[in-house]
Amino acid sequence: MDAETRATVKNPSPRPDLIGAYNTQSWWRLLLDTKGSMLKEISARVTVVLVFAVAVTAADRLWMGLSIPNVAHVIVGGFLSLLLVFRTNASYDRFWEGRRQWGAIINESRNLGRQCASSMRGDPAAVRATLNWAIELPWAIMHTLRRTEWISQNLSDDDAASVRAAPHLPTAIAVQISSCLEDARRRRLISDLSHVAMDQNVGLLVDYYGACERIHKTPLPFAYVVHLRRALVIYLVTLPFALLSSFQWGTIPATFLIAYILFGIEEIGVEIEDPFGTDINDLPVENYCKGIQTVLTDLIDRSERWHAALEANDGSVSLDEEEREDRESTVSG
Repeated sequence: MDAETRATVKNPSPRPDLIGAYNTQSWWRLLLDTKGSMLKEISARVTVVLVFAVAVTAADRLWMGLSIPNVAHVIVGGFLSLLLVFRTNASYDRFWEGRRQWGAIINESRNLGRQCASSMRGDPAAVRATLNWAIELPWAIMHTLRRTEWISQNLSDDDAASVRAAPHLPTAIAVQISSCLEDARRRRLISDLSHVAMDQNVGLLVDYYGACERIHKTPLPFAYVVHLRRALVIYLVTLPFALLSSFQWGTIPATFLIAYILFGIEEIGVEIEDPFGTDINDLPVENYCKGIQTVLTDLIDRSERWHAALEANDGSVSLDEEEREDRESTVSG
C-alpha cells in the first residue's frame, strides 16, 4: 500500500468544520440552514408535543372545555428559562475550556518542535525520531477522548506496538518523547538547560490532555439533567391547557413554537457539553491534529535540508545563511 493510500485510510476526510466555516453576516442563509441547527435531534420530541396540542385543542373546541388558568405556567416558565440558561452556559463553559486546552496543545507542540529542530539540527535523525512521537501525541489524545482506535501516522510497526498496549496511550507516547530528549542530552546534542525546557513542554502537553480528560469524564450532575428534562416535559404537556382560553385554535402553533425553542435550547447544551466527539457542533479536533502534523513535518524537513546543505558545503553553511534563505523563500512564496 503506497503512502498516500495509507494516509487516506488512517485519516479519512474530516467532517465539515461548521464551527469555523459559517459566515455570521449571512443572516438569511443561517436562518434557513438546518445543518447543525438541532432540528433533526429535536424533531421527534416537538412532533409529539404538537400532536398532543392538536388533540387537546380539538377536544376543547369540539366537545368540552379543557382550559386552565395560566398563572402557574407564567411563574414556572420564568424558573424553567433560568434552568435552561444555566444548563446551556455550563455546557458552553466546557466547550470553550476544551477549545482553550486544544489551543494550548497546538502551541506547546509548536514550541517543542521549534526547540527540537533548532537544538538538534546536528542530528536530523534525532529530530525526526522525537518529532514523529510529538506528531502522534495529539492524534492519540483525540482517539483516547473519542474511545476510537489509534493508528500510527509516522511510526514503525514496532514503535507503534510498543505503546498501543499501554493502559494510557497519551502518557506512553509522552514517555517516548521524554526518552528521545534524554537520549539527546546524553549524546550532547542538547544542553541540560535545553533538555529541561523541552521536557517541560512535554509535561505541559500532559497537563492539557488531563484537562480535556476531566471535561470528557465529568458530565453535568445527573440529578440536574433529569430534573430539568422532567420539568420541561411537564411544562410543555400542560401548556396547551393553559393557552386555550387566550389562543383557542392558535394554541397549536403557539405550543409548537414554544416546544421548538425550549427543546432546542436544551439540546444545544447536550450537543456541546462534551466537545471532543464527532457531532457537527463539536470542536474540529481532526483539523487541529492535522495542523500540528503539518508544522512538525515541515520542521523535520527543514532540519534534514539544513543538514544536507551543511554536508554538501563541507560545513560552510551557517545558520544565518539558512535562515535568510528560508525568509527569502517565504517572501517569494
